[in-house]
Amino acid sequence: MNGNKKHVKVLVLGSGPAGLSAALYAARAELAPVVLSGIQLGGQAALTYTVENYPGFPDGVGGAKLGEFFQKQAERFGAVVEFNSANGVDLSAHPFKVKTDGTEYTADSLIISTGADPNHLNISGETELTGRGVSYCATCDGWFFKDKKVVVVGGGDSALEEALFITRYASSITIVHRREEFRAGAILQNRAKVHPKIRFILNTVLTGIKGTEKVEAVLLKNLKTSEESSLETDGVFIFIGHTPNTQIFKGQLDMDQAGYLNVDARMQTSVPGVFAAGEVADSHFRQVVTSAGMGAAAAIEATHFLEDHSG
Repeated sequence: MNGNKKHVKVLVLGSGPAGLSAALYAARAELAPVVLSGIQLGGQAALTYTVENYPGFPDGVGGAKLGEFFQKQAERFGAVVEFNSANGVDLSAHPFKVKTDGTEYTADSLIISTGADPNHLNISGETELTGRGVSYCATCDGWFFKDKKVVVVGGGDSALEEALFITRYASSITIVHRREEFRAGAILQNRAKVHPKIRFILNTVLTGIKGTEKVEAVLLKNLKTSEESSLETDGVFIFIGHTPNTQIFKGQLDMDQAGYLNVDARMQTSVPGVFAAGEVADSHFRQVVTSAGMGAAAAIEATHFLEDHSG
């Protein structure tokens, strides 16, 4: 589709749980939604080896497989998923304009579910061992580290919250933080400091992650003394923040300081007819089930919006 122009009633940006749930609901409302998948078909959830906390799958389900199920169900009712990414939008006039490399879409309503990416350390072994001991989600993967040793990287609320969560599984947790002080709230800090399974290595960064088939050790460097060391571990959980994929909406939609889209209880953004769902508007829960719920809500509200503005 080179140089094409295409008009749709509902355009969904992103194919994670939020985007595909939105597509399912919009398709069942006979709105023939088009989903621009983004780079990662199935979103971040597709990178999770096993999803064990999504209702309806008592034995768990592979993240990629779950994304496939979501997509098939949406397509069954008429949604169209196109492997493409938006690289420009104009939300100043109705219908909204969205550009991709090959097509310019106009849309009567827009559902943004472009997600947020976990920030990476960008050190050796991190990418290679992701899913094999390196994780960015304790709720997703903590269970796999029963009676094992893990390292948690970070010093904010999420790092300490996730470390405390992992204590129910792991035998020991070492929190590595680059500073002397934590940004996390005092209550969380106190909980972590008194927990018998948690210890701290401060003023220190990871310089590499070692392992062949799975994580075996981390390489550490003390920022005060420059001393380097190695620490054996079975897992590395990295919690140094997320970056929402909202760059192309800057100046057009209201966002918080971190770049997450501001939505009301009905998933409505600051521009009527533009809705947002999933991690692009949720820095707190970041779960498949909550993202799917937000996607469904966004599609229901988009349906109401189109009914109110038809003709």
